[in-house]
Amino acid sequence: MRRVIFGVSAVLVVVLVLGLAAYVKLNGNIHRVDIATALGNRPSQVATTDAQTNLKPLNIMIIGSDSRAGTNLGKQQTEYGVYGARSDTNLIVHLSADRKSAIVVSIPRDSMTKAPRNCKNPQDTVANGVIRQWNSNFTQGGAPCTIRTFEGLTNIYIDHFIEVDFRGFESMVNALGGVTVCTPVPIDDEDSHLKLPAGRTKVNGKQALGYVRVRKTIGDGSDLGRIDRQQAFLSSVIQEATKSSLLLRPDKLFRFLNAATGAMTTDNGLDVGTMTDIAQSVARIGTDQIRFVKLPTEPYPADPNRVQWTPAAETIWSAMREDKPLPGTKVPSGTTTATASPTTTEPALTVSPDKVRVRVINDSGVPGLAKQAAAALTVQGFGVDGYITGSGKPTKGVVVRYGPGKAEAARTVAAAFPGAQTREDELLGSTLELSMGLDSPQAVEVPNRLGTEPLPSPSVTPTAPEPSATTTIKARTANQDICS
Repeated sequence: MRRVIFGVSAVLVVVLVLGLAAYVKLNGNIHRVDIATALGNRPSQVATTDAQTNLKPLNIMIIGSDSRAGTNLGKQQTEYGVYGARSDTNLIVHLSADRKSAIVVSIPRDSMTKAPRNCKNPQDTVANGVIRQWNSNFTQGGAPCTIRTFEGLTNIYIDHFIEVDFRGFESMVNALGGVTVCTPVPIDDEDSHLKLPAGRTKVNGKQALGYVRVRKTIGDGSDLGRIDRQQAFLSSVIQEATKSSLLLRPDKLFRFLNAATGAMTTDNGLDVGTMTDIAQSVARIGTDQIRFVKLPTEPYPADPNRVQWTPAAETIWSAMREDKPLPGTKVPSGTTTATASPTTTEPALTVSPDKVRVRVINDSGVPGLAKQAAAALTVQGFGVDGYITGSGKPTKGVVVRYGPGKAEAARTVAAAFPGAQTREDELLGSTLELSMGLDSPQAVEVPNRLGTEPLPSPSVTPTAPEPSATTTIKARTANQDICS
């Protein structure tokens, strides 16, 4: 019995030491950058958790860099990336709070969108920015510029980012033992040095890189066609990992993780421990509930070789912001709605309404909304410095923008509109801006209101039009046949 105990103890010690060594090795592989100060004003994080998992929704931006230099070559490394690198692939991964579904959105690199004029200038934002091609954001300012642009366009908070270069992509495919791809026609592409027969072929890392990047000798030659192949490839990777029981093979799992972490650049908050927690929380997501979505686009009028997002893209962003399924999506059984944590209580308001000056902006496109909101604030003691109609396209919800040192005053205004967000804007002075968008809630009394006059009865309801019953968001599930 004593020998057995000693033997078991020895095995446990060896396992513990090897596990610790593996953790240290993998954690040390990752190159991390502190991007917090470079992101400027950010959307409010949605403080909701699932009642069963006690987890919040999670949004991760994955950036595929076209640099072959690697992420740990110091001479070529800039503060946030690699000199000359471009954002070849952009994926936004949304994990639902109940961890029963995931949405993976591909953003075409040829998209023309508004972006901050200079991402290093905190006063330059998407709102006052310029039109720029999507992958130029990474060239100009690395991951921070790409994240700032995305958050400014969608009002979706990015929790983490992962950048992987070409070298790392090849290594991960090789660590899996190859991945099966499917092409309807033979491929013979000189630029990518890729030759594949029609049908299914198991490719190595170099071949896989050529497959996901080829665009001139297959399909319509566009970036959109390449996204279709990339999504099919990712589906195949998930199927391969599931089929080979990757999580149950420590040797194979370590080889894969060693290749992956060795090629990663991430934010400071994403270490191996956090990655493990995320992986464990999503391990039970069915492959039929992992959906790959290509962002709806149309030709860009000024250049038919570029694209712009269509209004249907907002349907995807809205679903991610609100942690809801895509329209027409079958919800997994037992799914619960994310709800505010019962232990979360808002601190008492510290600024009286009569100490607050606010300007109301109607960003809904519905006439009379700003005037109605201004009246509801006035009877409670707020000072209203006028109301105006916004000049941009309609937004959704309520946002209170405030200048330096006015965060507490902004909280008082936000308390009048349940669910309102607050954002700092360094260009604002002592007067706050209240943006009223579509689906804005009706005003309520703030706890520290002044006066007793009742709030005016609302006559304007800025309800956003329901999506057309015929409008669908095309999605590919991870369990779908890779040849389809």
